[in-house]
Amino acid sequence: MLLSRTSTRVATAIAVVVVAYSAGLLTGVMGSSDADTAAAKKAATKPSAVPSSELLDQAANAILQNAAKPISKDELNRAAVQGMLQALDDKWSSYYSPNDFASFQEVMDGEYTGVGLWVHRDSGGIVTVVSVQTGSPSDGSLRTGDVITAVGGKPVATRPIAEVVASLRGEAGTTVNVTYRRAGVTNTVSLRRKAMPTEDVTAKVTGSVMIIKVSGFTKGVGAKVRDFASTARTRHLSGIVLDLRGNPGGLLDEGVKTASVFLDGGPVVTFVRRGSTPVKMTAEAGGDTGTPLAVLVDSGTASAAEVVTAALQDRNRAVVVGSRTFGKGSVQEPKMLSDGSAIEFTVGSYLTPAGRSLDGVGIGPDVTVPDGAPPAAAEIQAVDVLSGLLADAGTGGHG
Repeated sequence: MLLSRTSTRVATAIAVVVVAYSAGLLTGVMGSSDADTAAAKKAATKPSAVPSSELLDQAANAILQNAAKPISKDELNRAAVQGMLQALDDKWSSYYSPNDFASFQEVMDGEYTGVGLWVHRDSGGIVTVVSVQTGSPSDGSLRTGDVITAVGGKPVATRPIAEVVASLRGEAGTTVNVTYRRAGVTNTVSLRRKAMPTEDVTAKVTGSVMIIKVSGFTKGVGAKVRDFASTARTRHLSGIVLDLRGNPGGLLDEGVKTASVFLDGGPVVTFVRRGSTPVKMTAEAGGDTGTPLAVLVDSGTASAAEVVTAALQDRNRAVVVGSRTFGKGSVQEPKMLSDGSAIEFTVGSYLTPAGRSLDGVGIGPDVTVPDGAPPAAAEIQAVDVLSGLLADAGTGGHG
């Protein structure tokens, strides 16, 4: 049990205080009795000898018994947990209901039931589509760059991104309305959810170059990238483009495994956790260090995708092509609670092999392609970069 009963009571009290002050209860409050007033003044002049757990129980019971709007203990507990997360002032923190967390785990395991959208919220709070899965319910209706304004009739502006994503998922065969804005015009489309593999790794060959697209770092992604890279060598292709555009991140260890495909040991990332010795995560030995490599990025490249990009750039293994990345240099960790729900919050930060912190800064490309350029234009630029590397073979190289 990761959240004790006492912790829940603490959170309940926090939530009560936050709600009370934010609601402006100085207006229209019923008067206190003289005895209550005297007791309050006396309590303010000396530390309380009453155990905090007892005080918290008193607060919870007072709400349950006297609040004009009835509320259950379960609802209070959920609000309490969310109140604790708000106290962190951590924009990456999230609360998952039991169903939402089960769905989250399914996605990390490589399968889910939903509509086939990858979305992310930028620093201004805008929720944007970063990729649409081919053959999904969203394919043909939504596009990369569409701004999501509501899901299921509820505006997304004030909802945690985890809640927005969870509302896109659901049982196969059920429908959800998605409202989006494109070129200043707002539309709503009804999408029927279905079960799908995440298909986070796909590949295609353009000329003599293999383009490996990684949409997210879920379980098994590193192994799939390794298989495609091996195929490229077997077919004697001249280079590889690792496309991480619109990749919001995922599992850090899968990012390390992906970087290992193109490195022969050495540092990938250093994880810095509060009160702990920094942990250096290294690449596996025996990776492909010879095939010319370019990494495609854009403003939607974030988190674990930035870890991979920075490692390959710092180690002089790849040329980074595209636009500046998102700039998320922190690491979150989900903690499951006793009822199957979970909380996710920032537990540390990371540094690149060169000691860079990317938080709020991102990665600058070696070769710039405007963020609004057509996707095909960026691919052509990356292939051209590889051609240049091949032309320079024998006079330089990557170590």
